[in-house]
Amino acid sequence: MTALRTGIVTKAQTNLYEVRLDDGEVCLCALRGRLRREVGEVLTGDRVEVALQPGGAAIERVLPRRNRLVRPPIANVDRVLLVQSLQHPDPVPILMDRVLVQAEALELSVVLCLTKLDLVVDAPDRPLPEPLARLVEGYRLAGYPVHLVAAPRGWGLEGVADALREGVTVLAGPSGVGKSTLLNALQPGLRLATGEISRKLGRGRHTTRSVQLLPLALGGWVADTPGFSRLDLPDLEPEELGDLWPEIRREAPDCRFRGCLHRSEPGCAVRAARDQGRIAPWRYQNYLVLLAEVEERLAERYR
Repeated sequence: MTALRTGIVTKAQTNLYEVRLDDGEVCLCALRGRLRREVGEVLTGDRVEVALQPGGAAIERVLPRRNRLVRPPIANVDRVLLVQSLQHPDPVPILMDRVLVQAEALELSVVLCLTKLDLVVDAPDRPLPEPLARLVEGYRLAGYPVHLVAAPRGWGLEGVADALREGVTVLAGPSGVGKSTLLNALQPGLRLATGEISRKLGRGRHTTRSVQLLPLALGGWVADTPGFSRLDLPDLEPEELGDLWPEIRREAPDCRFRGCLHRSEPGCAVRAARDQGRIAPWRYQNYLVLLAEVEERLAERYR
């Protein structure tokens, strides 16, 4: 009987799967027909057992997943690196917060990377313009690590590199914000395709066509994934949304009423924290926008 070897799927294609075995060998594998019927889809990031035979390699077993993302389709993720440019295109906080809610729902840690710093300041130690400074401060108040980067100049790369040293990291963020440029700067030689910004639409063209898991020389894996412009919220009850907002989760135990939605209830500790500067007002407003969306979707379900 052929001994099985374990590895990780680094790229899932239609009928073939690129697998990097634990000893570093890379092989293209087919999927046993019975296994396709049992597990359905094999994803990038899946841990698998492979049989190497003279006729070719085949995946014999998919090991249990710790988690799974639907968009992008990938398994066993440890963290999300949310990439957004400071300019060209401008940041869209409500979109960023949608990504953060998805990550929190999956219990993934999040690191924020704001790129193209050299478009807004002429040196890395200069203060940001006021609107961008408020953006950064709001996320730091929430507890998220924020890295300011100018990849072509090497500004801020060391902090990002340290954050990716272990586990599997998924890059998230719209097209055109510099995800591929960032990866190329972190590990020269990847030569990932980078795209220009569409002058007509003001947003980037997709340069990454499929989910690919890339090993980093410094350690860890990073998934270069297709860009997106919107993420649907997970299925939530209204009172669950605040649990996915770190700064609200932190303050909510002091609310007067259990199940407080932090909108107009008396004795709300979350609104008090906003008034006292512990929660950014714009983050709180985004919470209300998404809360209304959750409630609307819930109402439609029972119509």
